Amino acid sequence: MHDSSIINSLLRKIAAISDSHEAASVTGIRVRLGATSHMDEAHFREHWDEATRGSVLSDVEVAVELSPEPFGVMLVDVDLEA
Repeated sequence: MHDSSIINSLLRKIAAISDSHEAASVTGIRVRLGATSHMDEAHFREHWDEATRGSVLSDVEVAVELSPEPFGVMLVDVDLEA
């Protein structure tokens, strides 16, 4: 449940950013997984793929950075297409 709420929060943030820039599409995102996050990259990608399957975000390029900083999952960047 916690994992899906993290992904859903990211999806809402991505939608808000895309909407605020009146973008035609999202082409990529970059997220940072911190030391206190219980998610490793494979776990994150599994949940991302499940949440975006069949949506306009299913083909988005996802870059995952690992960080020693003590935070969970953080949206770092969103690449948009006009």
